[in-house]
Amino acid sequence: MREVLTELGEWTKAGEDIALATVVETWGSSPRPLGSKMVVTRSGKMAGSVSNGCIEGAVFDEAQKVLKSRQPKIAAFGVADDVAFEVGLACGGHIESGATSRPPCEPTS
Repeated sequence: MREVLTELGEWTKAGEDIALATVVETWGSSPRPLGSKMVVTRSGKMAGSVSNGCIEGAVFDEAQKVLKSRQPKIAAFGVADDVAFEVGLACGGHIESGATSRPPCEPTS
């Protein structure tokens, strides 16, 4: 969580609409450990990592959906999925990432 705290604080103060993605399950070879975090804003900012770049784009897209729907979601990515190679997860493992949203706060000065 430390890796995203600075951005999370800055973006919260600025009133950004934020989703937090977290690695909630891994199996086999996975590039990041359980609990790894990535913060995404509706405006397109991103900080942290759930896979060292392998599936960040797909997780970003899922986080945008969560920001729109306000419904938490778990997305699974694994080597057996056709999607895994599309998004770049060719490490032979399995990652599940959960995303939740939080409403924006009023900007502070």
